[in-house]
Amino acid sequence: MTRYPPAEISRALLGALVGIAISGASARFLPGTAEALPWLIAPMGASAVLLFAVPASPLAQPWPVFGGNVISSAIGLAAYFLLPDPLLAAAVGVSVAIAVMMVFGCLHPPGGACALLAATATQPIDDQGFWFLLAPVAINTAALLFIAWAFNNAIGRSYPHRPAPAPSPTALGVQLDDIRAAMDDATRLDVLPGDVVALLRDAETRALDRRLGRLPVEAIMDTDIATVLPWESIYRARAVIVQRSVKSLPVVDEERRVIGIVSIIDLFTRDVVELEPVEDMMTTDVTTIRAETHVADLIPLMTAQGYKILPVVDADDHLVGLITRGTLIAVLHRALLGE
Repeated sequence: MTRYPPAEISRALLGALVGIAISGASARFLPGTAEALPWLIAPMGASAVLLFAVPASPLAQPWPVFGGNVISSAIGLAAYFLLPDPLLAAAVGVSVAIAVMMVFGCLHPPGGACALLAATATQPIDDQGFWFLLAPVAINTAALLFIAWAFNNAIGRSYPHRPAPAPSPTALGVQLDDIRAAMDDATRLDVLPGDVVALLRDAETRALDRRLGRLPVEAIMDTDIATVLPWESIYRARAVIVQRSVKSLPVVDEERRVIGIVSIIDLFTRDVVELEPVEDMMTTDVTTIRAETHVADLIPLMTAQGYKILPVVDADDHLVGLITRGTLIAVLHRALLGE
């Protein structure tokens, strides 16, 4: 669980205290407000959590807060008046409100509570009808937003939240646009350590793509490939490895489709019969990549997943090249030097 320092707790406490008090008072003393209506609705408490505890959250920005609460309340009221069954009205109101908030970019969790409150309307809300959207929903929300703006900026927080300026460009450094693009691809708003790691890796890949101009694998792969057929002998495979000074050999069929791979470790450290066919000892679980794959996509394969060699195939799965870890390192080195 996140541990908040005492100063942050105090700020959230004071901000919510002032915000809720003024939000309620603004509706309570507004001339013409129906006396039977609540002058402060419960979802404002949830909005206060976001506005004063995590004001930088995308869910706590002005449009999500105001649009989420008011639009969701309208949808909840519509469900209440159109559907006679309260349970059905509640389910439809909340679910449709969530979808509409997502469509209009104003997703705000308390908006779901606003929809539920309106869809299960009490008699005073029923009497007020759609005027309920103005008082107390819109008035509560607008007052809370005003206090959040004044309070957060008064204590040194930037609200509405404004991102930090982009860093100076570097050769392969992750830039603001890389982070923003990676965040656009993210599907979750709750963030865990693993999510941050995945986000940074995505941003790093985008930075590398930008630097290399989305260079395809076929531009750097080795096309002079030594291969063996599955029925060729281990003696033959050893001779090819020594002659070509390579550490691994793809095993291909007559149509040059990769069906396995043998390494120098397999061939020279295991007790095998030299006339034994290669297929008896080859590794058949082989990962291949397409020639159009971007070089940046090789990094997770050759680092996190530990591949040292990757056969490159065309659209028909025919072997057309080979990528080694050494080749990738050379390309990254040139990119870092700006060549």
